[in-house]
Amino acid sequence: MRKFKVLLLPVVILVLLAISFWFSGGWLQLCAGLALFLFGMQCLEEGLKQLAGGKLEQVLARGTSTRFKSFLIGIGGTMLLQSTTLVSLLTIAFISTGLIQLGSGIAILLGVNLGASAGIWLLAAAGQNFSLSPLALPLLVFGVLAGFNGPKSKAAGRIVLGIAFIFLGIDQIKGGFSEFGSNLDLTQQFDSTLIGQLAFVAAGIALTAVLQSSHATLMLVLAALSGGQIELWQAMAIAIGGNIGSSVTTALVGWLSGNRSGQRLVLVHALFNIVTGIVTLALLMPLMWLSQQTMALFGAADNTLLQLALFQTLFNLIGVIMFWPLQSKIERGLCYILPNVVEPEILITDVDVPPEPQVKPKKLQVASNHARYLNDAALASADTAASAVVQELQHLGRLSLEVICHAVYLPTEQLNAHTVDDKILNTLPDDSKSLDAKELYQTHIKGVYSDLLGFMSRLTIELDEEQQKFWMTCHMVALQLVDAVKNAKHLQKNLYRYLRDDSIFARNLYLDLRRHVFWVLRQASELSRTDLTDEQSLQALAKINSETEHFVKEFRHRIFSAIRLQSLNNMQASSLMNDLNYSDRIAQSFSNVLQISLTADNELLRSVRHLGSENMPLLN
Repeated sequence: MRKFKVLLLPVVILVLLAISFWFSGGWLQLCAGLALFLFGMQCLEEGLKQLAGGKLEQVLARGTSTRFKSFLIGIGGTMLLQSTTLVSLLTIAFISTGLIQLGSGIAILLGVNLGASAGIWLLAAAGQNFSLSPLALPLLVFGVLAGFNGPKSKAAGRIVLGIAFIFLGIDQIKGGFSEFGSNLDLTQQFDSTLIGQLAFVAAGIALTAVLQSSHATLMLVLAALSGGQIELWQAMAIAIGGNIGSSVTTALVGWLSGNRSGQRLVLVHALFNIVTGIVTLALLMPLMWLSQQTMALFGAADNTLLQLALFQTLFNLIGVIMFWPLQSKIERGLCYILPNVVEPEILITDVDVPPEPQVKPKKLQVASNHARYLNDAALASADTAASAVVQELQHLGRLSLEVICHAVYLPTEQLNAHTVDDKILNTLPDDSKSLDAKELYQTHIKGVYSDLLGFMSRLTIELDEEQQKFWMTCHMVALQLVDAVKNAKHLQKNLYRYLRDDSIFARNLYLDLRRHVFWVLRQASELSRTDLTDEQSLQALAKINSETEHFVKEFRHRIFSAIRLQSLNNMQASSLMNDLNYSDRIAQSFSNVLQISLTADNELLRSVRHLGSENMPLLN
């Protein structure tokens, strides 16, 4: 029933819209023009992004060493892509994955807002009293033909098609307003009091929220202003609302898909447009006079479209002037309001279940764990997605180490301890504290691994050969970590049984086996946390492999000797051989992960080795 209600609302809206088209040809033309304009903007945005081939992302990541450079990048990126939402979300994604810092992100956003002013100048120039349709028709032909020649040509054709649809949309919107708006005259309906100004600001916010594009709102305003349906001050008030509405839309998407750093930047974006909007609204009449007088100097005293474009530029310029000297204070204030949540030293903790006699480890009664560093904002580019995946692999590595510790009945706190007490290594499983490795796998490992696979599959950006190799390697690392936990699941069952066995010899062998597994885990954790050179790290890894190989040979020899001396029966020996195999696979899995990260050419892949870092930020 609920699904039916959800589907019913869009159907009703579409039916009502279709009926309205039947009764008003002007309304149909206006809506068709708006659809063409929005589709053209989408084509232009996609084509420019594909043609850039990730260069914008590289510039964002590497060219933000100073605030001024970041500011220029924000201006240039917005002027190129003509989409404040896209550049803002890209910036949020880069901050969320740690590729740029919050201070640089704030400066980029200031540039984004100023760069957005270039769009209205183009729209104002295109909205003069001449038809753009004759230019659009050949552009449509060229755009379609370009789509048959390879990726770059197809992207260029997408840009040409976008421009053509924008031109067609502008003409349709102007024609629709001329017909539909002939009886719509708001110039006499509202006066320029504060209430009247606020009404048009609210209209601008609502239009942008519905259309999801401040450019589309401005195009409608320009068409209405050109047709005489609204006055200049009314158009300016709607433009203020359009700016506030665009920041609210970006804020909603960024807040839901970003982490703490991204959420801080979302607040900056909303704060910039809201505060600037309030100040500009208070100065609306003086700014309108200034725009009129300035354009009069250039012979455009009667050109209200260019006057509106100048006002929009002044709007954003005022905001930049107000916020530029306050960037450091804003950054500190946001860090105070939204502080980082430091990840706990131990990720997997016991649950409040009263101890009771059991014959096996208790089941974990907690909700399934999911990825912490993967969000939709990171899918904005290949670089941000890669950074998010590497952070999640580190998270999965920490979880894997802790799950295996629980599987061998040893406290996870000992992973990072300076020394390990031999008494701990000789303790028997405690029913009141033991956790089932199978449940831990389902609760912690499987959820994160599933999220990783789903995230990788949702990346629709075209990847080059090196990037494809990177994703394959990341999947291989995740698979190795998951395999290590699966082997620990099999190991736990016999450990629980034989560590309680009355046969002292079998128990001692299992204690030695557990001691070796824990040694491997500690070595992997320590190697991931120390700042060794590549050569020293590879030597340490070689030592781990050598010690493991020696232990396996010696342990196997001890099993056969014990069988000959009848210290072990055949059932115990077969269990030990199988569990020795599981322990060897655990060691090999972590060795493979460390080997991949230590020998990788990709800098991000090299950071995968940090499996034991306890200072990673906890992302919400």
